[in-house]
Amino acid sequence: MALTNTKDISDERKLSALAELWLQRAITMHTTAAHAGDSVATLAPWMEAARYAYAYLFFTRRTPDERAFENRQTQVRDWYNYTVQQAITQLFKGLSTQARITTSDKVNTVNIDGWTAHLKFDARQPEGVTFPQELIPTSSLAFQGLHSIYRRDGFGAELVAVMDHKSSPRDDTRNTASSSGSKDANRSRMRAPPWSEMPSPNMTAVFSFDAKDLDELVHVREVTVSVHDPLVESQLMLHGHRVPLAGNFTAGYGLWLARSGFSRQSLHTLFGREHGIEHPHVYMMQPYDPDRRIILMLHGLASSPEAWVNMTNEILGDEDLRREFQVWLVSYPTNMPVIVNHATIRQLLQETLRNFDPHGQAVASRGLVIVGHSMGGLIARLMVSSARHELRDWALTDSRINMNATDFTHSLLGPILRFQPFPGVTRTVFIATPHRGTAVAGYRPARWLSGLIRLPLTALENIGDALHASAMASSESGDRILVGVPNSIDNLDERDPFIKAAVDLPISDQVFYHSIIARSSTAGSLEDSDDGLVPYSSSHLTDAVSEKIIIYGHSVQEAAASILEVRRILREDITAHRRAVVPREH
Repeated sequence: MALTNTKDISDERKLSALAELWLQRAITMHTTAAHAGDSVATLAPWMEAARYAYAYLFFTRRTPDERAFENRQTQVRDWYNYTVQQAITQLFKGLSTQARITTSDKVNTVNIDGWTAHLKFDARQPEGVTFPQELIPTSSLAFQGLHSIYRRDGFGAELVAVMDHKSSPRDDTRNTASSSGSKDANRSRMRAPPWSEMPSPNMTAVFSFDAKDLDELVHVREVTVSVHDPLVESQLMLHGHRVPLAGNFTAGYGLWLARSGFSRQSLHTLFGREHGIEHPHVYMMQPYDPDRRIILMLHGLASSPEAWVNMTNEILGDEDLRREFQVWLVSYPTNMPVIVNHATIRQLLQETLRNFDPHGQAVASRGLVIVGHSMGGLIARLMVSSARHELRDWALTDSRINMNATDFTHSLLGPILRFQPFPGVTRTVFIATPHRGTAVAGYRPARWLSGLIRLPLTALENIGDALHASAMASSESGDRILVGVPNSIDNLDERDPFIKAAVDLPISDQVFYHSIIARSSTAGSLEDSDDGLVPYSSSHLTDAVSEKIIIYGHSVQEAAASILEVRRILREDITAHRRAVVPREH
C-alpha cells in the first residue's frame, strides 16, 4: 500500500488513515463473504485495522494522555473497538473448525487466516462453565421495556457471552413441572441446584499486540485476546498505559430476560398448570461475587422476576450501587400459601449461601438487603421477623389445617411455624405490601379466581399430612386439586386468620425497614387511599425508617419515583454499612 511508505506526513495521520482504509476494506470483504456464506475468510482485514488503530493509540510520538481531548483519538479508539468486536466474533466462530490448544494457564491458541490468537478469559464464569457457547456484540441487540441502556466508554469490544442455553428459565427443567410424571425425572429435578448464575454475562474483549516498536508491530501476526468482566475491572494496562475499560451493564440482563419466557410461566404457575414452576429458584444477575453484598428481590402474586426489569437495570447501571451490590432475583410459585413460600425461600437462600460461602465469612453473606413487592413484601417481612408461638396458635385454631394428622406433624411444621430473622439481613424495603391483607382478595371475582388455583403436590411435600389430604378431589381433566387448603389469594384476604397472625410478628430490631406505598388518586385523605388493590392502612408501618407515597397503581415498583427511592435507600444503606451503624430499636 502506497500510504505505508509515504514519508512526508506525520505518523499519527498515517496510522489513523491506514486504520480507516483497512476498516473500509474489512467491511467490504465482510459483506461479500457474508453473501457467499463464508464467516471466517474476512478475519485478516479486521486484524489489520485493529493493528493500525492500536499503533496510532500507543506507538506514536505523543502519548494517549497528550491527545486526550482530540476528536481523532476518540474516532480511532472507536474504530479499534469495532474491529476488535468483529474480529473476535470471527475468531470465536473459527474455534469450531480450527484446532484449539488449552495450556496450563487456560489460554486457548487458535490459528486462523494467517494469524495466531491467544485467547484468555480473565472474566469470571458461572460454576461448571469453561467456555461460552455464543459471543454476541452488544451493538447488535435492542430491547423493549428497558428504559435505559447503561454502559461505560473505554477500550474494548462490548459483548454478551452466552454460557448455556439451558440456563434460561424457559428451558430450566429444574423448576418446570414434568409432563411425564416419571420418578426419575422428579429425582433429577430435585437434585439440581435451586440457583443459577447469570448465563449471559456482559464481557469486554481487548486485543493487544506484543511489539517493542512500530516497525515490529506492523509486521507481527500474533495477538493476545483478553476477555474481562466490566463489573470487576474498570481499567487495564495496555502497552504501559492505564486506560479505561469499556463495559455494557444492561445487554446481558436484557438478553436473559428476552429468552426467559417468564411472563407465560408466571400465569401457568398461578393456576398450577403444566410448565409452571414448582419450587423457588434464585437467579443471580452476575456470577457470584464474594465481595459484593446481596440485594434479594421478591416479586408478587402472578408475577415473575420480570417485575424488576427496570429497577434491576437501574441498580446495575449505577456505578456506586453495582460496586457494592449484586442482585439476586427469586422466582417462586405464587399460588402457594405465603407461609410455605417463605419457608422454601428461606431454605433456598440458606442453601445458596452455603454453597458459595460454606463458612459464612464472605462479604456477600452479611448486610443483605431484601426488596419485596406486594406478596413478595409479605415474604420479606417474615424473613426478618420472629415467630415463636404466634403461628402455632394460628395453626391450632385454623380449621383448614390439621395439626394432629400424624405423629410427626409437629416436627414437620416446626420450621414453617417457628423461625428467627434470617441471619445477615440488615435492611428491607416493602413496596405496596398488604401487611394487613386487602378486602379485594375477599371479593367474589378473587374468590372465583382462587377456586381455579391448583396447588402442586410436589411443593407441599415438606408439609406432609398436616394439610387436609382428605380434601383432595379430582377435576374433569384428572388433575388433583387440594380443596380447602389456603392458597396465596386466600392469604391476602384481610379476614384470613393467617394474615391476622402474621401482622403482629415482631420485626428484628437489627433491621432497618422502609415502605413505598402507592395511591391511585390524590382525591381524599391519605388514610383512606389505596393503590387499586391494597389500602394505605394495610401498607403503612408505624415504625418504618421512611415512607414514600407515590401516585401510581399497585405495580408501583415500575414507577420512576419508586426506583429513585430504592436507589436512595441503597445509598443510605451503603453509608450506614460502612460506618457500622447499629439500627435503632423500633
